[in-house]
Amino acid sequence: MIDRRAFSQAVGLSTGAAAVSLTGLTATAAAAPAANGSARGSGSAVPTVPDVVPGTHTGFATIKHVRAGVLNVGHAEAGPAHGPVVILLHGWPYDIHSFVDVAPLLADQGYRVIVPYLRGHGSTSFLSGNTPRNAEQSAIALDTIALMDALKIDKAVLAGFDWGSRTADIIAALWPERVKALVSTTGYIITSLKAQLEPAAPAVERNWWYQWYFASDRGKKAMENEDQRIALCRYVWTLVSPNWNFDDATFARTAEAFKNPDYAAIVLYNYRWRIGLIEGERRYERYEKQLAAQPPIAVPTITLDPALDPFTPPGDGASYRSHFTGPYDHRTIGDIGHNLPQEAPAVFARAVVDADHF
Repeated sequence: MIDRRAFSQAVGLSTGAAAVSLTGLTATAAAAPAANGSARGSGSAVPTVPDVVPGTHTGFATIKHVRAGVLNVGHAEAGPAHGPVVILLHGWPYDIHSFVDVAPLLADQGYRVIVPYLRGHGSTSFLSGNTPRNAEQSAIALDTIALMDALKIDKAVLAGFDWGSRTADIIAALWPERVKALVSTTGYIITSLKAQLEPAAPAVERNWWYQWYFASDRGKKAMENEDQRIALCRYVWTLVSPNWNFDDATFARTAEAFKNPDYAAIVLYNYRWRIGLIEGERRYERYEKQLAAQPPIAVPTITLDPALDPFTPPGDGASYRSHFTGPYDHRTIGDIGHNLPQEAPAVFARAVVDADHF
């Protein structure tokens, strides 16, 4: 989930949204001026993405695998093999099914859609038992670069939420030549380890209860117990998406991804690393030094804020607007929680198409 420092600004404030009706939702598209004075630069006609009832699709036809970097990456694909590429990146505690309705919408627009399981999730596995089960932010970003290389993808639209937003932000900041456009839910969420060392407001710390839980031996034991971690993940879903009435089958499909033998190690490492309880690996030091400077993102970007997400900062994206220096648009989505692509797939797919046509 997002960096708690960004969320700390939200205590006592609320996010709002109203205006255009999208699949029964209210949404505001607040377009901020781009560097060239225009939010949309190409002037080309933007294809229409139709509405879809969330939950229309329940799975992907096939899961493919490819050796990429230190991983054998399990991933779903949809759309024409030679179409422009969109890579959809999930977060925690979720999996590729967050995009189960988004992927066919984009495939119908002619995109080649790739949805990978992150390390430690689903059928993605490490090639060697000797590889450290590391999960600092740059390691996960490098997994995506390795996947693109393995699939011979030079450039792609990147879109994600939660860990997926952070991963996409990092690639757009450090390897902009690989990113055609970016859709980042909750904006700029590259982790600042220095900022993480300072305490946040009490209400913010309370919302990050699971992060502190994972820092304890008690939380570690719960994560390492398959039944207990699945119950914990389901509880998190209810807290961060209060209006999402998902059924047992929907959660069960995703929960299969939590049975990966490396799942507990990856999740525990990520959250413990963020708050300085463990050191990162030396192989990633140069990337983390670059990220510590909070580098700007110049690629065409749309940021999305789900209004019911407890981690959404206030101010209609103002807190992170300065990080985006290229063509840019910000949209607040009413009545939607943290798992935006699964709760409002048409809204998410439209943002991808719009960003690609800046």
